[in-house]
Parts: sequence; structure tokens; C-alpha cells
Amino acid sequence: MAKRKAKRVKTGEARTGEEGPEMADYRALSDFRYALRRFLAFSGDAARGVGLTPQQHQALLAILGHAGETPMTVGALAERLLLKHHSTVELVDRLGELDLVRRATATDDRRKVTLRLTDKARKLMTSLSSAHLEELRRIRPVFATLIDRLDV
Repeated sequence: MAKRKAKRVKTGEARTGEEGPEMADYRALSDFRYALRRFLAFSGDAARGVGLTPQQHQALLAILGHAGETPMTVGALAERLLLKHHSTVELVDRLGELDLVRRATATDDRRKVTLRLTDKARKLMTSLSSAHLEELRRIRPVFATLIDRLDV
């Protein structure tokens, strides 16, 4: 029985046919995952360099980058970080102890707790985000090439 070659498309449509990924696809996926892990290692090292865990850094970034008319809540932060609510509460507790996050009861619903960054956290985030943006500018061509190799 002859193998039928799947047609590759760049529109986000699924590949047709019965055969699976080709060896080049596996290589591209492997290289892409490697590049992601290298960036995450850079990010973790940068966070630890200013006294934060990578998860604390991600939480601060999520709060700072929250694009909404309402402040970030613990529930929204849990969703953004893909954590359980109780784990997020513990994380926010630690950030509060470090004087990086302040809690407030929401004015519209006393059951909700809103979060905001302290000035100390904003200064840390300015430094960390500048370093991350510089690194992303440096590695952008690598990711662009990898995305093209994935041909998705």
C-alpha cells in the first residue's frame, strides 16, 4: 500500500491524509521546545538574580500586564498562572511578605480580593522586563525561523 503524502497548509487548517508528522516536523518541534526552554531558563535566572522565584516573577508580570478596567483578582491570577486558587493565595501571601503586592477588598463584591503591585515591585519589573525584552529581540530571528520550519 502506497503512502499518501499529506498536504501542508499555512492557514491553520489540519493536515489531510493518514500519515503522521514527518521527521522534519519532529526536529522542528524539538528545536522549538529547546528554544522555549532556553528562554525560560534565561527568565528563571533573571528572576533569581533579583531575589524572586520564576513563579513570583510570572505573578508580578501577570498583575502588571492585566489589561482590564477592573483590578486583577486572586481568581483571575490563578487562571492566568494555571494554578489552583489555594496555591495562588499562598503565592500572593509570599509576595505580600516581600512587600511586592498589596491586597484590597473589591468595592463591588466583598468576596473578591484585588491585587496591585507596590512601588518596590514596579521597580523590579522595570528591570526584569527590560532584560526580557532585550533577550526576546536577540532571539526573535531564531523563533521566526523555527515557526517557519513548523509550517503550520
